[in-house]
Amino acid sequence: MTLAQATADSLAIAAQGLTYRVAMPNPCNHLFEVTLQISDWQADRVTVQLPAWTPGSYLLREYVRHLQGFQAQTTTGQPLPWRKLRKNAWQIETQGHRDLQVSYQVLATELTVRTNHLDRSHGFFTPAALCLYIDDWRDRPCQVEIIAPEDWTIATALPAIASNRFLAADYDTLVDSPFELGPEQTQSFTVLGKKHYWRIWGGSLNSDRLVADTTRLIETEAQIFGGLPYDHYWFILHLSSGGYGGLEHRDSTVLAFDRHTITEPEGYRRFLQLVAHEFFHLWNVKRIRPKALEQFDYEAENYTPSLWFSEGATSYYDLLLPLRAGLYGVNTFLEALSKDLSRYLTTPGRTVQPLSESSFDAWVKLYRRDAYSDNQQMSYYLKGQLVCWLLDLEIRHHQPDRSFDDVLRLLWQRYGQPQEVGFEEAELRQIFSEVAGVDLTNFFDRYVDGLEELPIAEAIESVGLKLQPQGSEHPSHGLRLADEQGRCQVKFVASNSPGEQAGLMIGDELVALNGLRVTAESFTRRLGSCQAGQTLELTIFHDDQLQSRWLTLAEPQPQSYTLRLSSEATPEQRDRFQRWLGLESQS
Repeated sequence: MTLAQATADSLAIAAQGLTYRVAMPNPCNHLFEVTLQISDWQADRVTVQLPAWTPGSYLLREYVRHLQGFQAQTTTGQPLPWRKLRKNAWQIETQGHRDLQVSYQVLATELTVRTNHLDRSHGFFTPAALCLYIDDWRDRPCQVEIIAPEDWTIATALPAIASNRFLAADYDTLVDSPFELGPEQTQSFTVLGKKHYWRIWGGSLNSDRLVADTTRLIETEAQIFGGLPYDHYWFILHLSSGGYGGLEHRDSTVLAFDRHTITEPEGYRRFLQLVAHEFFHLWNVKRIRPKALEQFDYEAENYTPSLWFSEGATSYYDLLLPLRAGLYGVNTFLEALSKDLSRYLTTPGRTVQPLSESSFDAWVKLYRRDAYSDNQQMSYYLKGQLVCWLLDLEIRHHQPDRSFDDVLRLLWQRYGQPQEVGFEEAELRQIFSEVAGVDLTNFFDRYVDGLEELPIAEAIESVGLKLQPQGSEHPSHGLRLADEQGRCQVKFVASNSPGEQAGLMIGDELVALNGLRVTAESFTRRLGSCQAGQTLELTIFHDDQLQSRWLTLAEPQPQSYTLRLSSEATPEQRDRFQRWLGLESQS
């Protein structure tokens, strides 16, 4: 078949579905102008709607708040009556017309991986936040035509059927295919016979180093699953001041990072972890996914208890993969794991919210953090990562020749290729038991569904490590203070801490300690002369009322933890350490 024939066939298919024309005649007003053409509609009415969220970011984000200027008409310009059914849905009376046109504008001022952004320098859109859909036609093909400034080019994983036209097999595929538009250059490279692309807005990086490091990550991840399950893949990176995040897609990812820190050693390490994380998702989540995420409901929450695995395993591997790829060494790996352990062990919410509940409640908690969240919540990313690490060591304990890699391969064989069917939580847990050769029900009951402290000490000892607490020489009080506009503000009060027992609350202003003016800095300094058990008088403003509180200090508590290789590790422990990190293959 010739290219012309293929293009003609693609256009014929697209004519049976939806066609979106996305224009940006004045990028400085930050408005995408969208025209949706509905072809060959047979009924008297049609309802179009906008998703409330996008897959991979589990919060109802109410994208419709940015939509304005809705109109409906025939393709010849005749207005059609319509009414709004609910906040994100419009019902149009077709009046016997089969070909319809809907137009509207979308304000694009949010530079995140899950929203839309348009200015004079570039345009970016997440289709879920821009493209209306017809629920009964979600399986129909979608064509997208981009009308951009003359010197702008288009980056998207969707196949092009013309210079500025792209075709999605269905609406779900469209939602999974973000668009980056602008004058920035595209860096292409080939890995394992597949084309890959970097598209960077907002700054630049050493392209040779970036391509070399990305290549090693791609090759390392492909080894786990036995190849790459796509024809091509796009990395879209937005560099800005303070940016950070990523959102996975089937054949692409969108990344955000701080342009000032990405060139620093620590910042670049974190960036490589982010790349490894989002790329790993093309298997874990996009093709190996919980049953609840097999078919999306774009208007409501899609609940699953399995995000601890979908995100936690991915977070565990984003630590391991750069090490396996030789992009950093063991000491850097242990430093990064130490930081994650420190975050976990200093979060009071780990004793309140079970991991499976954290997964299920992502929609109302994880993305809606407040000042009290650390006392009430436990991130399924963080604890999920540590649980997956412990499961890896548990498997290796029972089956020295197996590991978490074997769990991933088995999931890929049964639920990934080629059928891509969702797994139930019970099926996921059964695979872990199958690979370990023992029943792990008790492990899941205690550490995923329950609130028992994770057996970290036993796990690290098995591989010859020690976890060293880094304490404070000052007595413990459970307060987090910050100086803001000349005032010492209480920003956090830990559960069951001396600060909580004293009745302090977030938002209180600390004025004096034992009758003398205090700042956040001087408060810590003055504790140096205090002892555990000592009671201090705090003068505060609570709701503009001057009050006194009595704070009884407790024993010093660890502020962080550091993993170190034990000098007393046995040869067997050292061997397990080497095998765990794959170091025996590098020696």
